[in-house]
Parts: sequence; C-alpha cells; structure tokens
Amino acid sequence: MGAGKGVVWVWKVIAVVAVVAVAGLAEGQAEAKFKCSSRKTATCRGVVGYSKANSTTLGDIQKLFNVKHILDLVGANNLPSNATSRYEVGPNVTVKVPFPCSCTNNTGLSHRIPLYKIKKGDTLSAIATTTFAGLLTWPQIQLANNIPDANNITAGDTIYIPLPCSCDDVDGKSVVHYAHLVPPLATVEAIAHQFGTTPQILLILNNISDPKSLQAAQILDVPLTACSSSVKNDSLDYPLLVANNTSAYTANGCVKCKCDTSNLILHCERSLLKPTNWSSCPSMECSSNVFIGNITSSTGSCNRTICAYTGYTFRNISAELVTENTCAVPPTDSGGSTGSGPSGSGASTSALQGLLWSNVFLVIHSVLFLIYAL
Repeated sequence: MGAGKGVVWVWKVIAVVAVVAVAGLAEGQAEAKFKCSSRKTATCRGVVGYSKANSTTLGDIQKLFNVKHILDLVGANNLPSNATSRYEVGPNVTVKVPFPCSCTNNTGLSHRIPLYKIKKGDTLSAIATTTFAGLLTWPQIQLANNIPDANNITAGDTIYIPLPCSCDDVDGKSVVHYAHLVPPLATVEAIAHQFGTTPQILLILNNISDPKSLQAAQILDVPLTACSSSVKNDSLDYPLLVANNTSAYTANGCVKCKCDTSNLILHCERSLLKPTNWSSCPSMECSSNVFIGNITSSTGSCNRTICAYTGYTFRNISAELVTENTCAVPPTDSGGSTGSGPSGSGASTSALQGLLWSNVFLVIHSVLFLIYAL
C-alpha cells in the first residue's frame, strides 16, 4: 500500500474509532426514569431544561419539541409577552420546555411528543446526546420506537422522543416536575437551594442513597412548587399547574396566569393578546366591568376578594369572585428537615472522564497497531 493512501486510510479508521469512543460516552449515561403513579388526570404539565452549545431561537426550540404555541415557551421562561419565534437564545442558555406528560407502568414519559424526523447522517446516539442535549439515552429511543437495529435507521422516518416527567404530588403538594441536567461540580444541596426544595426530597425522589454519587450530566427530577388556583376540574386546562415564578398563557391565549413567588397563589388576568383558536376573546367578567384579575375588596392585611379565572370551554371563559389569603408563604427550608441536610460533594465528572480516557486509549491503541501493520 502506498504511503499516501496508507495515511488516508489510517485517518479514516481514526475517525470511525473516535465515533465509537463518543458513543461509549453516551452509553455510560444513566437512563432517567421518573416515578409516576398519579391517576388524578390523564396528562399533566412536564418541563425539561434544554440548552444548546450554539445560539438558537424560540422558534427552533418550539419546532424541535413540538411545543403547540410559542406562548407556552414565553410563559415558562418569564419572557416578554411580545417575544416571537425569532427571539434569540444565546449559547448554553437553559430554556424550560413544557410538554404534556402521562404515567404508564409507574413511569412518566412525554405524551406522544416530541416527534422527530430523522435526518441524513443521524444516529440514535447523536439524536439523544446532541439534538436533544442528553435529556435521554439512545436505548430509550430504540425501545420506545421498537427499532430492531439501532445502527440501521432511515432518513425521513419519524420517531418518538420519550422525555422524562411525572405527574405525582410531592409531600402531598401539587408540583411541576422539572428534568434538570446536572452541571459539573453541582451538589444536591446547591440544586435544592436553587429550585426551592430540600436535599432530602431530591434524594428520595431520584432514589439516590449517597449525595456524593451525583454525576455530571445526570438527569435529576426536581419538583417545582406550583401555585394553588381556582380552576375547576371540568376546565379544558385542568389541572393548571404553574411553577413558582413562571407564567402560563391559557384559554387559547386570552388569559395570562402568573405564579406569585410570595404567596403561591395563581394570579390570572386578561392577556390582551390575539387568541389562537378564537376570532376574539369571550367575556371575562365576574360582573359588569369587573374583569379577571380585578380586586373588588380587601379585608384586613391578608384577605382580598378578586375576580378569579376558573377555567374555559370550547366557547366560554369562566370567572368567579373568590376570597384569597395573600399572606406570604414561609420559604422552603432548602437545608432539609433534619437540620444539617447532606452537603454532598460536587457532581462527579469521574464517570465521564473514565469513559473518555478508556475510549481515547482504545483509539491510540488502534492507531499504533495500524501504523505497525502498514
């Protein structure tokens, strides 16, 4: 074999082996399985944290995750109500992506979406780790789509992406379960503090016995406190769970509901936006000129009577006068209920590093062997 052709052949082999090495890293990622046994409703609202190494737009994220309306992303991330699909998202900025979740066999998975159309050159590993940012593993995609051979997929085919989620209450309270990708050096305690929960809850919910075993790139089930609301169970958006310090646009975009950080009461008002499925928004009054969100009276320092949003049907939006207690809710004890909650060490990168070096060694060994053979 000529020297020039031999060098080219060696580099081709290096590229193939490098791909195998990267695939090995993906195989080392543990599958995220969120416990989900709730029977209160057919579906609930799940959320994942998605980020990309390069800049992207809300429209691209909406298309990738099959988010029904751009307002769903706007509300979940507290963006200006006039943000459009062209709204730019910077590199490595985490965007909360909401989606419908359902429980099957005590495990929560995204309900029938996202659906992804395979592109030329795609692999299941690349789809899981790159396209969907490591929110799931390629064996999960293979199993969910009954793919006989993971190495034999066809461009143009559409596959289902099973994202982790849950509809379960936590400690008897309604929450929004958030799939959080653990960054390097993070601790259970720090994550609990960041999201307003406790280390103990995170450990129990994710079946972690030792906080020091937390791994970078692990998908953690993080319960986000949800606001209480007056939405009735016959409403099309029941249960309307809105996480702390986020918003949701409902009733075909006619109503904006925000979860108040101080008292955890869902405050809804007219969005003043053009509706998505109606030519115009129907009446949203409790009485003459008393609209959703209007306060009619206050009693003492904590009680108030407000025109509250109570749900919608295919034709109408309902509202009723309700009395709310607006006194501040005590903050969650992020240190844990036992006093000195587990501190834990930084999320270990050792597993990823170990896989990386073992695969790099494989590449070097293969290259040296080929050079010797030539």
